[in-house]
Amino acid sequence: MRLFLLLFFITITSWSQTGTISGKVSYSHNELAFGATISIKGTQKYAVVDDSGHFEIKGVPYGEYVLETSSMEAQTKTTKIHLNKPTLEIHISLQRNDARSLKEVVLQKKSVKKEIAEKGFSVNVIDTQEAAKRNIQTNELLGQSVGVRIRQNGGLGSNVTYNLNGMTGNAIRIFIDGIPISTYGSSFNLNSIPPALIERIEVYKGVVPAHLADDALGGAINVILKKGARNTLAASISYGSFNTFQTNFNTTYRDKSGFTLKGSGFYNYSDNDYEIWGKFAYNILPNGQKVFIKAKRFEDAYRSFGGRIEAGFTNVNWADSFLIGFNASDDYKEIQHGQSMSKPYKGRFTESDAQVFSLNYAKKDFIVKGLEFTVNSVFSQRNEVVNDTVKWNYTWFNEKALGLRGEPILTPNGAQQGAPTILHLNNKIFSTRAGLNYTLNENHRFVFSTMLYSFDRDDYDEKKSQLERDFQQKRDLQKNILSLAYELEAFNSRLRTNLFGKRYNQKTEQITPVLSNGGTTIVENIENNNTTFYGYGLATSYFITPKLLFSLSAEKAIRLPSENEIFGNPGENQSSNSSLKPEQSNNLNVGLRFGPYIINDHKFSLNGSGFWRNTRDKIARQFSVRLNEALQVAPSVNLGKAQSLGYEASLEYSHKNRLFIAMNMSQFTSRSKDQYDKNGNQLDNYNKRFPNEPFFTVNGNVQYNFKDVLQKNSQLSLFYNFGYVGAFYTNWLNNEDDRTPNQFPHDLGLSYTFPNKKFIASFDAKNITNQQVYDNFAVQKPGRAFFLKINYTLNKF
Repeated sequence: MRLFLLLFFITITSWSQTGTISGKVSYSHNELAFGATISIKGTQKYAVVDDSGHFEIKGVPYGEYVLETSSMEAQTKTTKIHLNKPTLEIHISLQRNDARSLKEVVLQKKSVKKEIAEKGFSVNVIDTQEAAKRNIQTNELLGQSVGVRIRQNGGLGSNVTYNLNGMTGNAIRIFIDGIPISTYGSSFNLNSIPPALIERIEVYKGVVPAHLADDALGGAINVILKKGARNTLAASISYGSFNTFQTNFNTTYRDKSGFTLKGSGFYNYSDNDYEIWGKFAYNILPNGQKVFIKAKRFEDAYRSFGGRIEAGFTNVNWADSFLIGFNASDDYKEIQHGQSMSKPYKGRFTESDAQVFSLNYAKKDFIVKGLEFTVNSVFSQRNEVVNDTVKWNYTWFNEKALGLRGEPILTPNGAQQGAPTILHLNNKIFSTRAGLNYTLNENHRFVFSTMLYSFDRDDYDEKKSQLERDFQQKRDLQKNILSLAYELEAFNSRLRTNLFGKRYNQKTEQITPVLSNGGTTIVENIENNNTTFYGYGLATSYFITPKLLFSLSAEKAIRLPSENEIFGNPGENQSSNSSLKPEQSNNLNVGLRFGPYIINDHKFSLNGSGFWRNTRDKIARQFSVRLNEALQVAPSVNLGKAQSLGYEASLEYSHKNRLFIAMNMSQFTSRSKDQYDKNGNQLDNYNKRFPNEPFFTVNGNVQYNFKDVLQKNSQLSLFYNFGYVGAFYTNWLNNEDDRTPNQFPHDLGLSYTFPNKKFIASFDAKNITNQQVYDNFAVQKPGRAFFLKINYTLNKF
């Protein structure tokens, strides 16, 4: 505490002796140098020249400095200055140089990324510009980022969970522009939002900043959609293996009054009829013997489509942004099997749709100078129907399973998964997030954020009796999270500290009708719960040198059970568990960031970090004892104490804006720390790794750009990616039969940008060696596949 007060005093004292450096930057003949960057050497302070040719850097302590001015069109220029008064104005003239390297352009484009990375959080900021040209899903792009593992049960449209440095499932929260993605429904997710519609993706690992007020225990993924107000239209279409078709478009229009209209849409379809083989793919004979097979998935098609429109005003006096929006989406998903591939399904599928209304408002200098106000409100009506009425067992050859006498085998309860059902799930969700950010001066900032999430679900099953249908099930959940943060910037911007606290509250109500008295009357089973918790944390970073950044973040975090974990989700083979307790964790991240270093035409950077997670009442899907006896449907349960310890590292290198190489690796150990049962006996799983978690991953990608290929001003880009996943066990027994092999798939791709920059054609070959690739509970993912994609962009229509 004394150290904190000392830092605060030093900062206030230095602030009282600070001034502002401002001025104008131009080329010869007084041409404005719009977009040039002015930085103060030896500090982290910089400014970008605006469209009037001016710049301003505030809060600079008195003293002598060297300004470095750089631009994509001119040679870098250094200027010595002496600041000894409140305002110093200078004029900088640059000399044009057409042969100038683009090294500084990369810095300018990534200024937002740079700002986020320097706040002390363990965060990846992913640029989608190159990925938008290729046939790559958003989840695939995320999976190539350090410390991120995408858990996907199959092909396009299959259920997805995320693992960030040993934390997985609902411990990771997903946001679209700061709004929980669950608001939009299953038909609008990261599988269906292409990179072309995304500006950037922020991946927070472990500690989550206060402005994303939510109960994210192990991290958060915040997808920032494109908001450009230029008059543009971009569209793409692709086709590939397994009859996979994807298309999307987005457009923005803005007139001189500030009126803005934005629209986007997408359509996805795939048969997902890829081959499966190996030790996890088999049919079971009537005598119980396994027969290993090589067959195609036959009941796994997926289709989704949706659109989004927003209208309002941007960059006007009363609002930086005021947009009213409507989002509609629809999807159809066939369910090929339960948690594992042990039993194929036929005739089990889900249909869902969502209608979402949104209101977004943002204003800087709201009421008083330095106060920023934002509010994002969303109301959605989501509907889902789970269909399962086929009564026969099937084999992986899409044939009815036969008994010892050759007769077709009936399922035990009359459907593929339990009793026959046509279950309707009608959901109403309201989510609103409001924030007030007050910047006292260059060194002190306060952030207040609140998030209210309300979920209401009514269920009814067409296959139930009329008596049961007359008493509908009721599922209500309300969640409110408040967060307050203080941000300090000191020592000439070399030190940045973020202190925050959070309050979590959740209420649930569940009414379930239960038949009694021989099925003649209904008894309502009512379950209520109300919980409140508090958390706190900090994130800090310090520039040891201008190219060496140390970061540390720590948090006591709370994760409240989600509606699907409490109430169940039949479409994802998940049953209910109303007795779930909140999950709590102490998280710590320590990291070093080196660079970027520039030597002649070579540019490289290196990042490394370590992490520790100490978790209580860990929430996870229930594990089966053996894979071949896996439950087709299972609840989420509290697993007790858990501890994760690991590290990650990444390297980026580029040469002359043509060659780009990136590699990263992550390894962690996640173990059960429940030692004794209630009778004092040591538990069998004490200190064992948690099963079904890939704990060692390596990713790498290479890109090389050729200029003027076939046509002048064109560009040909070649891509290579690989991803290695170490073998992992799928259950507690750690038998070799239940262990996945090491996985090492490779991808190749190319894209060709035509001279007019409007057309880009790309070709991708994925998993070219046709490796067996597995994920949750050893579910096999697609093998070798090929895709062709065309992008079209029209500017200034």
